[in-house]
Amino acid sequence: MLKNYFKIAFRNILRNKLRTAIHILGLSIGIAISFLIFNVVTHSYSFDKFHPDVDRIYRVNTLTDYGDGGSYPNSGTPGPLYDVIKEEIPGIEEKGKLYTMYNTLVALPNTNKVFDRSNEVTFADPDFFKIFPRKWLSGNPETALLQPESVVISEASLHKYFPGSEASDVLGQELMFVDTDSIYAKVTGVIADYQENTDFIFKDFISLSTIRTEEQINWYGIHEWNSVTSSSQLFVKLSKGVSPQSVDEAFTPLIAKNMEAEENGEYATSFFTEPLSEMHFGQTYGSKSVSKTFLNGLVFIGLIILVLATLNFVNLETAQAISRSKEVGIRKTIGGTRIQLISQFLTETFLIILVSSILALGLVEGLKLLFKTYLPQDFSIEYFSLFNILFYTAFPVLLTLISGIYPALILSNYDPQRALKGEMVKNRKFSLGVFLRKNLTIIQLSSSIAFIILVLVLNYQLKFVTSQPLGFDKEAVLYAQLPFMSDPDKMVQLQDRYNQEGIVKSASLSGSLASSTSLWTSVVRVPVDTTFEELSIQVMNVDSAFVKVNGIPLLAGTDGIDREEEILVNEQFVKEAGFASVEEAIGSEIGYSEKQVKIIGVVADFHSRTLREKIRPLLFTYNPEYFQTVNVKLNSDQNLAAAKERLEQIYLTIYPYETASFNFLDTQIDRFYQEDVKIKNVLGFACGLAILISCLGLFGLSSFTIAQRTKEISIRKVLGATLNQILFLISKEYMILVGVSFLIAVFPAYYFLNDWLNGFNTRVEMPYLIFIAAGLGVMAICLLIVGIHSFVASQSNPAKVLKSE
Repeated sequence: MLKNYFKIAFRNILRNKLRTAIHILGLSIGIAISFLIFNVVTHSYSFDKFHPDVDRIYRVNTLTDYGDGGSYPNSGTPGPLYDVIKEEIPGIEEKGKLYTMYNTLVALPNTNKVFDRSNEVTFADPDFFKIFPRKWLSGNPETALLQPESVVISEASLHKYFPGSEASDVLGQELMFVDTDSIYAKVTGVIADYQENTDFIFKDFISLSTIRTEEQINWYGIHEWNSVTSSSQLFVKLSKGVSPQSVDEAFTPLIAKNMEAEENGEYATSFFTEPLSEMHFGQTYGSKSVSKTFLNGLVFIGLIILVLATLNFVNLETAQAISRSKEVGIRKTIGGTRIQLISQFLTETFLIILVSSILALGLVEGLKLLFKTYLPQDFSIEYFSLFNILFYTAFPVLLTLISGIYPALILSNYDPQRALKGEMVKNRKFSLGVFLRKNLTIIQLSSSIAFIILVLVLNYQLKFVTSQPLGFDKEAVLYAQLPFMSDPDKMVQLQDRYNQEGIVKSASLSGSLASSTSLWTSVVRVPVDTTFEELSIQVMNVDSAFVKVNGIPLLAGTDGIDREEEILVNEQFVKEAGFASVEEAIGSEIGYSEKQVKIIGVVADFHSRTLREKIRPLLFTYNPEYFQTVNVKLNSDQNLAAAKERLEQIYLTIYPYETASFNFLDTQIDRFYQEDVKIKNVLGFACGLAILISCLGLFGLSSFTIAQRTKEISIRKVLGATLNQILFLISKEYMILVGVSFLIAVFPAYYFLNDWLNGFNTRVEMPYLIFIAAGLGVMAICLLIVGIHSFVASQSNPAKVLKSE
């Protein structure tokens, strides 16, 4: 019996080649998209799931409330919290701390061999490996990080630093790590590398007790409750039965005990626990993190594409039902039961989905190449993994039942006597099949219209923000990172070398770029009558050439900042500080960083962050020890590629052990909206697929329904109807469907776009004309498809069509 089902199903599929091609193309696209997104989601949720008792491991985060400036979460915590958390907070079974290092130079002092700078070096306390146990290749895990100047290295570091050596042979070997100062640490252990997906990228673990001198403690800020940096991260393992909510509540009295309240009695700082499983979607190490919003958007888009393909199948199959009514009548007449008929039609559906699933595998590889830059860095598909085998085993069966059951029920329910006469059902005004087909078509068209609106408006807003003046000159400005805590004399030497080059207009040193994602905030005390008023500000550390290099307009005073007690401010600072004019602000003294500083210049407002944010009061300070960036403005009409290469050559003459890499400032600014561009491009691709699937369905549906009206068209022609009248008669129904679809699509599109646009301080007004254009565009496509079929049908010879009547 089963063999007979497949044989008949195979013949029916081959007999209706157009219908089959439409089904397979639409379903294969939907399955390929779903399979790829399924793997991306499972990959993203697989990070750090392998640790023992992972459901009890949390990272403690800090939330700082700046009042009107908003609240900002930070994955770091104050240093003293680590010392007291186990005693002060009930329910903490283990605690572990990392203090991550940035751009650390690693060397072998015995051989003077220098390795590249690394972001995979961290300080760690001995208890860290109690929360995150590792396989030890050599060394004692209980004592390896107890003593200062001890370091535990990974297997990867073993092969990098000591090629050809065994793990036991390197114990006692000395490594040098250059950070604020040179740290000479002896290898006390070697651990195996993680083979699973993890956000813990670190290869070298220096004992936390190495930070013990007063100078080191002050630099790393591990002694102050008010000092929070994302480098200082605290992990805890809760006792069994302890909820994270109870731990979060216990932080309140701890904060009251150790921190000062604001004037209103509230505390600006609070702590909260974050499950380890959520770390991959937030502030993490390296560049493996993924936006959960983007991931959820992918899932939503995948479901829409799959639903559209499934609706396409249901719509066409129910429309084609009338052509198989005689087949059903004959089968029932010779004894076929309804269960047998349902099984037969589901078998046909399964074969189509099976072929679509096989074709989808090839499409997946194409999609991987097409969206390579949007996928996680280390993403790969293991086709024979358990999850993927289950997907490809269960998914076709589930999709067969979802998409095939309704058409099968419709077909198997025909009355044999009427079916043999070519009648589907009794004549009645309401037809469930027609009603369903119209509504399924509306869902498809409304999805296409909504996608088009989203893509066009996102593109419109992104073009708008990227074309806005930023308040400074970003063209032909290049920058490079300086070695961390570099000698100030060397930095000035590098700056002087660049200023001597004919291709360079000017060079400056700073702590950050004129516009970047970094944010340094502080509070100043502005004199008001006989008292002081506190003002929350943004701080940038710059030299006297910074304003000139970046083309920031100077409104008053001088930009020659070269003393720590002198500052520059922007217009917004002048306004919020209560000065009547920029000239009045010059020479005024304010309290900053526990000292009085003098305003020597006022610059025009400029966007130092993305256009999502408003311009903050800004203070330029001068602290050369903490410069991290060299900025170079090129003269006009330079060969940018050659100039970049020359700048990097000069860099290496001053820092021969570094990796010179200059980047363009305007390229960095374009990255501000990288996430939005990704969303726009993915939505654009989904939009194209939605339109394609909808067009396929509309093509098949219109070709069938117009074929059913061929005799009606012929009769109207005999009675004198013109071609335009016939085309309008047939197209009118589809115009109504597009109109209803447009009304349905407008509301979800508006809701999403309004929320997204509100995230920009600089934004366009809701472009309603784009909504109308999207609706008219889909109507034009729909009328084109229907019009072609209607035109072909209207050209048929009425005598031939009506000869049997």
